[in-house]
Amino acid sequence: MRRLARAAETSGRVVKAPPAARRPARFSQHALAAGLLLLLATACGSRLPESDFERRDTTTAPASAEPLRVGIITSVTSPVGGAAFTGPRDGAKAYFAALNARGGIDGRRVEVRECDDGGSGVGNNECVHQLVEEDDVVALVATTALDYAGASRVARARVPDIGGQPIGPAYDTYPYLYSVYGSLAPRNGTTGWDGKQYGGTEVYRYFKREHGARTAAVVSYNQSASAAYARLVVQGLKAEGYEVVTEQVDFALPNFRAAAADIKEQGADLVFDAIDGHGNARLCEAMDEVGAEVTAKVTNVQNWTSTVAEDYEDAPRCRNALWATGSSRNYEDDGDEAVREFRDATKGLKTHSQWQVEGWAAAMWFTDAARSCAGSQEGVTRACVDRFMNRDEPYSADGLLVPVRFERLAEPPRTRATCVSVARWQDGKGWVSQGDMNGICFDVPQLPYRP
Repeated sequence: MRRLARAAETSGRVVKAPPAARRPARFSQHALAAGLLLLLATACGSRLPESDFERRDTTTAPASAEPLRVGIITSVTSPVGGAAFTGPRDGAKAYFAALNARGGIDGRRVEVRECDDGGSGVGNNECVHQLVEEDDVVALVATTALDYAGASRVARARVPDIGGQPIGPAYDTYPYLYSVYGSLAPRNGTTGWDGKQYGGTEVYRYFKREHGARTAAVVSYNQSASAAYARLVVQGLKAEGYEVVTEQVDFALPNFRAAAADIKEQGADLVFDAIDGHGNARLCEAMDEVGAEVTAKVTNVQNWTSTVAEDYEDAPRCRNALWATGSSRNYEDDGDEAVREFRDATKGLKTHSQWQVEGWAAAMWFTDAARSCAGSQEGVTRACVDRFMNRDEPYSADGLLVPVRFERLAEPPRTRATCVSVARWQDGKGWVSQGDMNGICFDVPQLPYRP
């Protein structure tokens, strides 16, 4: 049964990190690619002794008339720009507003406490302290932090962090943290397996199988994080048998025209990148200028937004070769009932994005967990919500997510069956889905990398 109708405004107290905690801008003010952000995030604390995870949760739900308090940590005023991280927050807030308009959870409204960590580790720790220790939230939802330095404190407090974006390694490191994409890692205080995380090659397999792609160009900056992410992409492409062309441009004075000319000369079918959104738009302009035509200019879920027409205004040919891949249902699929509910509830937003859908799904996930506790003698506690998150059944948020699992495997998997959501931009239509995400599935190798 579908849960929600239209959303109303939610009233949540916004807490900002102190100005001293914010780092000066060092990177482009436009959104960086999600994979690149993974590498830009700093370390999330040291390894914790096992004793830190053995404290019993003593939090109890307030009286039935009191609201259920949840926290949302977002790097709003971050070095990569104000719009880079707000999508999951906006989607979650829209869900809770609609939920409260329908009576909340067992008669209790959800009170959202927001905190902007400024994109810094210091600010993130301040937010965790405020929300977890001062505001005593029952859970965190849709966390989107450039530097999740407070993750170990969240784990020590046994606060479930539900549906967060895994920009850094925290969600594959600590218990009580539940990425919107799931995890197979032990999550015992060490990242992944012996410090290594693993990723699949399903995106590269898709374009090879469905579109006959054989040659791929990978564009990066001569900057350490960008170059490191580009190496991961190259590794995955080569594992799938691609001929790979690498293009590196200067971070300060990038010559995108030269890169575009070489992409044309090499006859690349696909273009992947490890550069920011503004750089992607300039690369596309250069590709149009030199006449470089490709099967797909592939981007990621963070750039899967409704602002493509404006962002790529001067690159019409490349713009219509943009493809996005992810693990959630296209926000433009209004033939799906769950997507229609999301769109109805977010009509007031100026733009739409795939990250908003994933924030909406995170809020739904918490709601389902809280409802499972509401009728129990224990009530809605951190411990009860966490038990729901650890169920054996995969979770799909009414079909908005590729089914999510949390399995603490002792050894990393060599291969994994993985499904992928794919959409292509078309002027006049927006993002057009390329088949159902639960049917675009591949058994692909899992390749190691160090975050």
